[in-house]
Amino acid sequence: MSRINEWFVPSFGPDKFRAFVGMMFLPYTGMCISFTVLGSMSTQEVHWDRVGAIALIYALALGIGAHAADAIGSKNKPWGSYFSRRQVATLMAASVAGAYSIGAYYIILYAPLLGIVAALEGFFLFAYNFELFGGRFHNDFWFAVSWGALPAMAGYIIQTGEFSVLPFAVAAGAALASYAEIKMSRPYKQAKKDGKDVKRLEGGLKVLSIATITFSLAVLAARVAFG
Repeated sequence: MSRINEWFVPSFGPDKFRAFVGMMFLPYTGMCISFTVLGSMSTQEVHWDRVGAIALIYALALGIGAHAADAIGSKNKPWGSYFSRRQVATLMAASVAGAYSIGAYYIILYAPLLGIVAALEGFFLFAYNFELFGGRFHNDFWFAVSWGALPAMAGYIIQTGEFSVLPFAVAAGAALASYAEIKMSRPYKQAKKDGKDVKRLEGGLKVLSIATITFSLAVLAARVAFG
């Protein structure tokens, strides 16, 4: 089933451009990046280069890499008619390599504990999207962990280089938001495939993604203004 006409896919430009933008699922990627921002903003001192770094890492590794992996591992191949398997695999490898190169710099110099998150996210990227281990990790719970909790923890750890109680609270909130997203996204996708009315579910996904991104931007702006 092609997803070229999804609400998050631009209605202009060549089909390959539209498919590429669609494959990144920008509203959901935006949520994930928002969680890294919220994690970073929960620290006493903010290193702004690290805020940008962790946002870029997740934009590459999950926004592009994980979605490219999903396009390869998906049984429906929603973007398969626009890109070859080799093209998508190359995109996945390049984006993930870029993300881990940036991550390695900060792990080595500032935050060795970030390596734990990096290893876990790498595991979930393959285990979730390719349904390894009999699909044991391809479920809503592990989605909430990998797309919600871990990005928030990564945002905090890259700033401080340590764990504490506060980021777990932020991570829990991020996990709940991710869980709500995937609980709406699965029935939305199935209903759309069956030709049923999806306005309510689509509206819920729009509200959730926009609210999450807006909230993180507001927190970011407040931190810039008031320190």
